[in-house]
Amino acid sequence: METLPSPAFDEFQVPALAVGLYDVVVAFDHVDDRGWIISQGFPEVDPVSRRRRARRRLEEVRGWLSGPPGGAWHALAERGHVATNMATQATPCHPVVRPDELAPQHPVAGLEGLWSNFSEVAYLKAVERAIEYIFAGDVFQVNLAQRLLFPAGDDSVALYLRLRRRNPAPFAGYFDLGDFQIVSSSPERFLRVSDRVVETRPIKGTRPRVDRREVDLSTGEELRRSEKDRAENVMIVDLLRNDLARVCRADSVYVSQLCGLETYEYVQHLVSAVCGTLREERTPIDLIRAAFPGGSVTGAPKVRAMEIIAELEPTARGAYCGSLGYLGFDGSLDLSILIRTITAGRGWWQAPVGGGIVAQSVPSREYEETWDKAKGLIQALK
Repeated sequence: METLPSPAFDEFQVPALAVGLYDVVVAFDHVDDRGWIISQGFPEVDPVSRRRRARRRLEEVRGWLSGPPGGAWHALAERGHVATNMATQATPCHPVVRPDELAPQHPVAGLEGLWSNFSEVAYLKAVERAIEYIFAGDVFQVNLAQRLLFPAGDDSVALYLRLRRRNPAPFAGYFDLGDFQIVSSSPERFLRVSDRVVETRPIKGTRPRVDRREVDLSTGEELRRSEKDRAENVMIVDLLRNDLARVCRADSVYVSQLCGLETYEYVQHLVSAVCGTLREERTPIDLIRAAFPGGSVTGAPKVRAMEIIAELEPTARGAYCGSLGYLGFDGSLDLSILIRTITAGRGWWQAPVGGGIVAQSVPSREYEETWDKAKGLIQALK
Protein backbone atom coordinates (compact mmCIF):
# COMPACT_ATOMS: atom_id res chain seq x y z
CA MET A 1 0.00 0.00 0.00
CA GLU A 2 1.38 3.39 -1.04
CA THR A 3 0.72 6.76 0.58
CA LEU A 4 0.27 9.47 -2.05
CA PRO A 5 -0.12 13.25 -1.78
CA SER A 6 -3.58 14.73 -2.20
CA PRO A 7 -4.43 17.27 -4.91
CA ALA A 8 -4.94 20.87 -3.85
CA PHE A 9 -8.75 20.67 -4.08
CA ASP A 10 -11.23 17.83 -3.47
CA GLU A 11 -14.46 19.78 -3.27
CA PHE A 12 -16.81 16.97 -4.36
CA GLN A 13 -15.51 14.31 -1.92
CA VAL A 14 -16.49 11.34 -4.12
CA PRO A 15 -16.08 8.08 -2.11
CA ALA A 16 -12.87 6.20 -2.86
CA LEU A 17 -14.68 2.83 -2.88
CA ALA A 18 -18.27 1.67 -3.21
CA VAL A 19 -19.24 -2.01 -3.16
CA GLY A 20 -22.66 -3.65 -3.28
CA LEU A 21 -23.75 -7.22 -2.53
CA TYR A 22 -26.62 -7.96 -4.90
CA ASP A 23 -29.11 -10.72 -4.21
CA VAL A 24 -30.69 -10.44 -7.67
CA VAL A 25 -28.93 -9.75 -10.96
CA VAL A 26 -30.70 -9.38 -14.31
CA ALA A 27 -28.10 -10.02 -17.03
CA PHE A 28 -28.38 -9.73 -20.82
CA ASP A 29 -26.27 -11.04 -23.69
CA HIS A 30 -27.04 -8.62 -26.51
CA VAL A 31 -25.04 -10.63 -29.04
CA ASP A 32 -26.90 -13.91 -28.50
CA ASP A 33 -30.14 -12.15 -27.50
CA ARG A 34 -30.42 -14.06 -24.22
CA GLY A 35 -31.05 -13.03 -20.63
CA TRP A 36 -30.77 -14.43 -17.12
CA ILE A 37 -32.23 -13.72 -13.69
CA ILE A 38 -29.74 -14.78 -11.02
CA SER A 39 -30.28 -14.94 -7.25
CA GLN A 40 -28.01 -16.20 -4.47
CA GLY A 41 -30.82 -16.37 -1.90
CA PHE A 42 -29.26 -13.86 0.50
CA PRO A 43 -29.40 -13.20 3.41
CA GLU A 44 -30.25 -16.84 4.14
CA VAL A 45 -27.31 -19.04 5.18
CA ASP A 46 -28.81 -22.52 5.35
CA PRO A 47 -28.56 -24.12 1.86
CA VAL A 48 -32.20 -25.22 1.77
CA SER A 49 -33.45 -21.82 2.92
CA ARG A 50 -31.17 -20.04 0.45
CA ARG A 51 -32.46 -22.14 -2.43
CA ARG A 52 -36.06 -21.48 -1.41
CA ARG A 53 -35.48 -17.74 -1.12
CA ALA A 54 -33.62 -17.64 -4.45
CA ARG A 55 -36.55 -19.30 -6.23
CA ARG A 56 -38.99 -16.88 -4.61
CA ARG A 57 -36.88 -13.88 -5.63
CA LEU A 58 -36.60 -15.16 -9.21
CA GLU A 59 -40.38 -15.43 -9.47
CA GLU A 60 -40.78 -11.91 -8.05
CA VAL A 61 -38.40 -10.42 -10.60
CA ARG A 62 -39.95 -12.39 -13.45
CA GLY A 63 -43.32 -10.93 -12.45
CA TRP A 64 -41.93 -7.39 -12.36
CA LEU A 65 -40.34 -7.75 -15.77
CA SER A 66 -43.50 -9.15 -17.36
CA GLY A 67 -45.72 -6.44 -15.86
CA PRO A 68 -46.88 -3.19 -17.49
CA PRO A 69 -44.32 -0.46 -18.35
CA GLY A 70 -43.13 1.21 -15.17
CA GLY A 71 -44.47 -1.56 -12.98
CA ALA A 72 -41.06 -3.06 -12.29
CA TRP A 73 -39.63 0.28 -11.21
CA HIS A 74 -42.56 0.95 -8.87
CA ALA A 75 -42.11 -2.46 -7.27
CA LEU A 76 -38.38 -1.96 -6.87
CA ALA A 77 -38.86 1.52 -5.42
CA GLU A 78 -40.92 0.03 -2.59
CA ARG A 79 -38.15 -2.43 -1.72
CA GLY A 80 -34.88 -0.48 -1.65
CA HIS A 81 -33.21 2.89 -1.47
CA VAL A 82 -31.26 2.47 -4.72
CA ALA A 83 -34.41 2.52 -6.83
CA THR A 84 -35.80 5.33 -4.70
CA ASN A 85 -32.65 7.31 -5.45
CA MET A 86 -33.25 6.62 -9.15
CA ALA A 87 -36.69 8.19 -8.78
CA THR A 88 -35.16 11.17 -7.00
CA GLN A 89 -32.74 11.56 -9.89
CA ALA A 90 -35.70 12.00 -12.23
CA THR A 91 -35.96 15.66 -11.15
CA PRO A 92 -33.63 18.34 -12.54
CA CYS A 93 -30.64 19.25 -10.37
CA HIS A 94 -29.40 22.76 -9.73
CA PRO A 95 -25.84 23.69 -8.73
CA VAL A 96 -25.50 24.08 -4.98
CA VAL A 97 -22.48 26.37 -5.31
CA ARG A 98 -21.24 28.79 -7.95
CA PRO A 99 -18.27 27.68 -10.09
CA ASP A 100 -16.06 30.50 -8.82
CA GLU A 101 -16.54 29.21 -5.28
CA LEU A 102 -14.96 25.89 -6.22
CA ALA A 103 -11.36 25.28 -7.19
CA PRO A 104 -9.97 27.59 -9.89
CA GLN A 105 -12.22 27.32 -12.94
CA HIS A 106 -11.92 28.79 -16.43
CA PRO A 107 -14.87 29.28 -18.81
CA VAL A 108 -14.46 27.34 -22.06
CA ALA A 109 -14.71 29.62 -25.09
CA GLY A 110 -17.60 28.79 -27.39
CA LEU A 111 -19.26 26.37 -24.94
CA GLU A 112 -21.61 28.28 -22.68
CA GLY A 113 -21.81 26.94 -19.13
CA LEU A 114 -18.76 24.68 -19.50
CA TRP A 115 -15.76 25.23 -17.23
CA SER A 116 -12.30 23.66 -17.01
CA ASN A 117 -9.91 23.54 -14.08
CA PHE A 118 -7.14 24.51 -16.54
CA SER A 119 -6.85 27.43 -18.91
CA GLU A 120 -5.24 26.46 -22.20
CA VAL A 121 -2.01 28.18 -21.15
CA ALA A 122 -2.01 26.44 -17.76
CA TYR A 123 -2.55 23.03 -19.37
CA LEU A 124 0.30 23.58 -21.82
CA LYS A 125 2.57 24.54 -18.93
CA ALA A 126 1.53 21.41 -17.01
CA VAL A 127 2.40 19.25 -20.05
CA GLU A 128 5.77 21.00 -20.30
CA ARG A 129 6.41 20.31 -16.61
CA ALA A 130 5.51 16.64 -17.09
CA ILE A 131 8.00 16.44 -19.98
CA GLU A 132 10.66 17.98 -17.73
CA TYR A 133 10.04 15.20 -15.20
CA ILE A 134 10.43 12.64 -17.99
CA PHE A 135 13.79 14.04 -19.12
CA ALA A 136 14.91 14.23 -15.49
CA GLY A 137 14.36 10.47 -15.22
CA ASP A 138 11.44 10.54 -12.77
CA VAL A 139 9.01 8.80 -15.13
CA PHE A 140 8.69 7.44 -18.65
CA GLN A 141 5.09 8.56 -19.03
CA VAL A 142 2.50 10.47 -17.00
CA ASN A 143 -1.23 10.79 -17.64
CA LEU A 144 -2.48 14.37 -17.37
CA ALA A 145 -6.15 15.41 -17.39
CA GLN A 146 -8.24 18.56 -17.31
CA ARG A 147 -11.59 18.45 -15.53
CA LEU A 148 -14.64 19.81 -17.33
CA LEU A 149 -17.54 21.04 -15.21
CA PHE A 150 -21.11 21.67 -16.35
CA PRO A 151 -24.30 22.55 -14.39
CA ALA A 152 -26.57 19.51 -14.21
CA GLY A 153 -29.41 20.16 -16.63
CA ASP A 154 -31.61 17.15 -15.88
CA ASP A 155 -31.48 13.78 -14.14
CA SER A 156 -28.43 11.54 -14.39
CA VAL A 157 -30.43 8.60 -15.79
CA ALA A 158 -31.41 10.72 -18.79
CA LEU A 159 -27.78 11.83 -19.07
CA TYR A 160 -26.66 8.19 -19.17
CA LEU A 161 -29.15 7.32 -21.90
CA ARG A 162 -27.96 10.29 -23.98
CA LEU A 163 -24.33 9.32 -23.46
CA ARG A 164 -25.00 5.73 -24.58
CA ARG A 165 -26.82 6.97 -27.66
CA ARG A 166 -24.31 9.67 -28.67
CA ASN A 167 -21.06 8.02 -27.59
CA PRO A 168 -21.64 4.23 -27.60
CA ALA A 169 -18.88 2.08 -26.11
CA PRO A 170 -18.57 -1.53 -24.90
CA PHE A 171 -18.10 -0.77 -21.19
CA ALA A 172 -20.91 1.70 -20.62
CA GLY A 173 -22.31 1.70 -17.10
CA TYR A 174 -24.47 3.57 -14.59
CA PHE A 175 -23.89 3.32 -10.84
CA ASP A 176 -25.98 5.18 -8.25
CA LEU A 177 -24.12 6.01 -5.03
CA GLY A 178 -26.96 8.05 -3.58
CA ASP A 179 -25.25 11.45 -3.39
CA PHE A 180 -23.31 10.75 -6.59
CA GLN A 181 -23.98 8.91 -9.83
CA ILE A 182 -21.31 7.46 -12.11
CA VAL A 183 -22.28 7.82 -15.78
CA SER A 184 -19.80 6.10 -18.07
CA SER A 185 -19.37 5.18 -21.72
CA SER A 186 -15.89 3.70 -21.49
CA PRO A 187 -14.18 1.86 -24.35
CA GLU A 188 -11.49 0.38 -22.09
CA ARG A 189 -11.35 -2.90 -20.19
CA PHE A 190 -9.16 -2.85 -17.10
CA LEU A 191 -9.27 -6.47 -15.90
CA ARG A 192 -11.24 -9.55 -16.86
CA VAL A 193 -11.02 -12.96 -15.18
CA SER A 194 -12.76 -16.03 -16.59
CA ASP A 195 -11.78 -19.55 -15.48
CA ARG A 196 -8.73 -17.94 -13.82
CA VAL A 197 -7.51 -16.53 -17.17
CA VAL A 198 -6.76 -12.80 -16.90
CA GLU A 199 -6.98 -10.19 -19.64
CA THR A 200 -6.23 -6.46 -19.57
CA ARG A 201 -6.67 -4.21 -22.62
CA PRO A 202 -4.85 -0.87 -22.27
CA ILE A 203 -5.67 2.02 -24.60
CA LYS A 204 -2.89 4.45 -25.50
CA GLY A 205 -2.80 6.43 -28.73
CA THR A 206 -5.71 8.51 -30.06
CA ARG A 207 -6.83 10.25 -33.23
CA PRO A 208 -10.17 11.98 -33.98
CA ARG A 209 -12.63 10.41 -36.41
CA VAL A 210 -13.13 12.21 -39.74
CA ASP A 211 -16.37 12.32 -41.77
CA ARG A 212 -14.69 11.51 -45.11
CA ARG A 213 -14.06 7.76 -45.17
CA GLU A 214 -10.77 7.86 -47.07
CA VAL A 215 -9.38 10.53 -44.73
CA ASP A 216 -10.62 8.59 -41.69
CA LEU A 217 -8.85 5.44 -42.90
CA SER A 218 -5.68 7.41 -43.60
CA THR A 219 -5.80 8.95 -40.11
CA GLY A 220 -6.13 5.50 -38.56
CA GLU A 221 -3.19 4.19 -40.56
CA GLU A 222 -1.09 7.19 -39.51
CA LEU A 223 -1.94 6.41 -35.86
CA ARG A 224 -1.00 2.76 -36.34
CA ARG A 225 2.45 3.80 -37.67
CA SER A 226 3.08 6.63 -35.18
CA GLU A 227 6.30 5.95 -33.27
CA LYS A 228 5.25 8.29 -30.47
CA ASP A 229 1.85 6.65 -29.93
CA ARG A 230 3.22 3.11 -30.22
CA ALA A 231 5.93 3.94 -27.67
CA GLU A 232 3.25 5.34 -25.35
CA ASN A 233 1.27 2.10 -25.69
CA VAL A 234 4.23 -0.27 -25.32
CA MET A 235 5.34 1.45 -22.09
CA ILE A 236 1.99 0.64 -20.51
CA VAL A 237 2.00 -2.90 -21.92
CA ASP A 238 5.32 -3.50 -20.15
CA LEU A 239 3.92 -2.04 -16.93
CA LEU A 240 0.86 -4.29 -17.07
CA ARG A 241 2.94 -7.36 -17.87
CA ASN A 242 4.82 -6.70 -14.64
CA ASP A 243 1.57 -6.13 -12.72
CA LEU A 244 0.10 -9.43 -13.95
CA ALA A 245 3.35 -11.31 -13.28
CA ARG A 246 2.95 -10.52 -9.58
CA VAL A 247 -0.09 -12.80 -9.32
CA CYS A 248 -0.04 -14.94 -12.50
CA ARG A 249 2.07 -17.98 -13.38
CA ALA A 250 5.40 -16.75 -14.71
CA ASP A 251 5.12 -18.80 -17.92
CA SER A 252 1.55 -17.67 -18.62
CA VAL A 253 1.90 -13.89 -19.12
CA TYR A 254 1.96 -12.88 -22.78
CA VAL A 255 0.88 -10.08 -25.13
CA SER A 256 -1.98 -11.31 -27.31
CA GLN A 257 -2.40 -8.03 -29.22
CA LEU A 258 0.01 -5.13 -29.63
CA CYS A 259 -1.19 -1.73 -30.83
CA GLY A 260 -4.28 -2.90 -32.67
CA LEU A 261 -6.48 -0.18 -34.16
CA GLU A 262 -10.04 0.19 -32.80
CA THR A 263 -12.57 2.81 -33.92
CA TYR A 264 -15.34 4.45 -31.89
CA GLU A 265 -17.88 7.19 -32.51
CA TYR A 266 -15.52 10.15 -32.15
CA VAL A 267 -12.00 8.72 -31.86
CA GLN A 268 -9.67 5.92 -32.97
CA HIS A 269 -7.41 4.18 -30.47
CA LEU A 270 -4.41 1.89 -30.31
CA VAL A 271 -5.39 -1.03 -28.08
CA SER A 272 -3.19 -3.84 -26.76
CA ALA A 273 -4.06 -6.95 -24.75
CA VAL A 274 -2.03 -8.72 -22.06
CA CYS A 275 -3.11 -12.12 -20.72
CA GLY A 276 -2.07 -14.50 -17.97
CA THR A 277 -3.34 -17.26 -15.66
CA LEU A 278 -3.75 -16.66 -11.94
CA ARG A 279 -1.52 -18.75 -9.70
CA GLU A 280 -3.39 -21.35 -7.68
CA GLU A 281 -3.05 -19.47 -4.40
CA ARG A 282 -4.07 -16.10 -5.87
CA THR A 283 -7.57 -14.60 -6.13
CA PRO A 284 -9.15 -11.83 -8.21
CA ILE A 285 -8.80 -9.58 -5.16
CA ASP A 286 -5.04 -10.18 -5.24
CA LEU A 287 -5.10 -9.24 -8.93
CA ILE A 288 -6.88 -5.95 -8.22
CA ARG A 289 -4.40 -5.19 -5.45
CA ALA A 290 -1.48 -5.86 -7.81
CA ALA A 291 -2.79 -3.88 -10.79
CA PHE A 292 -4.99 -1.04 -9.52
CA PRO A 293 -5.13 1.70 -10.68
CA GLY A 294 -4.67 0.89 -14.34
CA GLY A 295 -1.32 1.92 -15.75
CA SER A 296 -2.90 3.45 -18.85
CA VAL A 297 -4.43 6.22 -16.71
CA THR A 298 -1.48 6.84 -14.38
CA GLY A 299 1.78 6.42 -16.28
CA ALA A 300 5.02 4.61 -15.52
CA PRO A 301 6.47 4.03 -13.03
CA LYS A 302 3.03 4.10 -11.49
CA VAL A 303 3.64 5.55 -8.02
CA ARG A 304 5.90 8.41 -9.14
CA ALA A 305 3.50 9.19 -11.99
CA MET A 306 0.62 9.49 -9.50
CA GLU A 307 2.70 11.82 -7.32
CA ILE A 308 3.28 14.06 -10.34
CA ILE A 309 -0.43 13.94 -11.23
CA ALA A 310 -1.30 15.11 -7.69
CA GLU A 311 1.14 18.00 -8.12
CA LEU A 312 0.07 19.11 -11.60
CA GLU A 313 -3.71 18.58 -11.52
CA PRO A 314 -5.41 21.10 -9.21
CA THR A 315 -8.49 18.99 -8.41
CA ALA A 316 -9.18 15.40 -7.36
CA ARG A 317 -10.23 13.07 -10.15
CA GLY A 318 -13.07 11.45 -8.21
CA ALA A 319 -14.33 8.34 -10.00
CA TYR A 320 -12.51 9.23 -13.23
CA CYS A 321 -9.78 6.72 -14.06
CA GLY A 322 -11.03 4.33 -11.41
CA SER A 323 -12.94 1.16 -12.30
CA LEU A 324 -16.54 -0.04 -12.53
CA GLY A 325 -17.63 -3.66 -12.86
CA TYR A 326 -18.49 -6.87 -11.07
CA LEU A 327 -16.88 -9.69 -9.11
CA GLY A 328 -18.80 -12.96 -9.19
CA PHE A 329 -18.99 -15.68 -6.55
CA ASP A 330 -17.38 -18.02 -9.08
CA GLY A 331 -14.25 -15.84 -9.24
CA SER A 332 -15.22 -14.16 -12.50
CA LEU A 333 -14.36 -10.48 -12.78
CA ASP A 334 -14.84 -7.71 -15.33
CA LEU A 335 -13.78 -4.12 -14.66
CA SER A 336 -13.65 -1.11 -16.92
CA ILE A 337 -11.38 1.90 -16.78
CA LEU A 338 -13.59 4.90 -16.02
CA ILE A 339 -12.65 7.12 -18.93
CA ARG A 340 -15.30 8.96 -21.00
CA THR A 341 -17.03 9.19 -17.64
CA ILE A 342 -19.19 11.82 -15.94
CA THR A 343 -19.67 12.03 -12.18
CA ALA A 344 -22.98 13.67 -11.22
CA GLY A 345 -23.24 15.26 -7.78
CA ARG A 346 -23.89 18.50 -5.89
CA GLY A 347 -25.78 19.79 -8.90
CA TRP A 348 -22.80 19.45 -11.26
CA TRP A 349 -21.59 17.09 -13.96
CA GLN A 350 -17.82 16.70 -13.87
CA ALA A 351 -16.02 15.03 -16.76
CA PRO A 352 -12.21 14.89 -16.78
CA VAL A 353 -10.43 14.15 -20.06
CA GLY A 354 -6.72 13.51 -20.48
CA GLY A 355 -3.92 11.61 -22.16
CA GLY A 356 -0.48 10.15 -21.73
CA ILE A 357 2.51 12.49 -21.84
CA VAL A 358 5.81 11.07 -23.10
CA ALA A 359 9.16 12.55 -24.12
CA GLN A 360 7.99 13.10 -27.72
CA SER A 361 4.76 14.88 -26.69
CA VAL A 362 3.92 18.26 -28.21
CA PRO A 363 1.93 20.25 -25.60
CA SER A 364 -0.52 21.81 -28.07
CA ARG A 365 -1.35 18.41 -29.58
CA GLU A 366 -1.85 16.88 -26.15
CA TYR A 367 -4.30 19.68 -25.34
CA GLU A 368 -6.17 19.09 -28.62
CA GLU A 369 -6.37 15.36 -27.84
CA THR A 370 -8.27 16.04 -24.62
CA TRP A 371 -10.93 17.87 -26.63
CA ASP A 372 -11.11 15.05 -29.18
CA LYS A 373 -11.93 12.71 -26.30
CA ALA A 374 -14.43 15.18 -24.84
CA LYS A 375 -16.62 15.43 -27.96
CA GLY A 376 -18.96 12.58 -27.08
CA LEU A 377 -19.26 13.75 -23.47
CA ILE A 378 -20.07 17.31 -24.51
CA GLN A 379 -22.77 16.03 -26.87
CA ALA A 380 -24.39 14.24 -23.91
CA LEU A 381 -24.07 17.24 -21.58
CA LYS A 382 -26.07 19.52 -23.87
